[in-house]
Amino acid sequence: MRALVTNDDGIDSPGLAVLAGAALDAGYEVVVAAPARESSGASASLLGAERDGRLAVEPRQAPGLPDGVTSYAVRAAPALIAFVAAYGGFGARPDLVLSGANKGANTGNAILHSGTVGAALSAMTHGIRSLAVSVDAAEPQHWDTARLVTDHVLAWMDGDGSRDVPLDRRTLNVNVPDVPPDLLRGLRQAPLATFGLVQANIHEDGDRHLVLQYSGTERHSEPDSDTGLLTRGWATATLLVAPYADATVEVPGLG
Repeated sequence: MRALVTNDDGIDSPGLAVLAGAALDAGYEVVVAAPARESSGASASLLGAERDGRLAVEPRQAPGLPDGVTSYAVRAAPALIAFVAAYGGFGARPDLVLSGANKGANTGNAILHSGTVGAALSAMTHGIRSLAVSVDAAEPQHWDTARLVTDHVLAWMDGDGSRDVPLDRRTLNVNVPDVPPDLLRGLRQAPLATFGLVQANIHEDGDRHLVLQYSGTERHSEPDSDTGLLTRGWATATLLVAPYADATVEVPGLG
């Protein structure tokens, strides 16, 4: 079995080693291919930089990777990296794509904009099982907690517990509080919050230019959502399905 590990924090993020180590211990052959620089907010973009008509890829070791793991820096958005991997761009097509572990939570409907989740959704649209993992901190201190949760959900994804669920058509989005393992309350399956941990405010300045400002949302307004549970010390897991065609409403035809 093969696993591709990517992220949107870039090739220099220590979160890559967390997921690579978990995949190795689960029995996967691991390749790391991550953006050459941070790609936060890239969503499922397929943007990339070419050199002489070829996607710009160079060998570069991510920090803390176990010995023997091949690692590449790619001048591309995370979703494009997953897309390329699905067509054998980094060796044989992977059986699993892991994205993260991201610095900062990816919760609520705002995951639409996340490069971390976008990479996992890109893999899913190609029939590849995928997992996105994020840590609720700008500079995480407890990567071992993220590893603990990742080991648990990977065991579920690979075991009998998921056999009745077509995981090749779903993405598992996991968020982990940045606390020591003994202070983690556990793992809860959670619905998406209305938006997420950050929202945008737009207004015009005196010269009629649009000004975009970001601010934190009220974390406690939806206590049973992924945002609310994460705030209270739970790791959260949310199964995502996309793209999704809603056939419950009939659109009238022409004529």
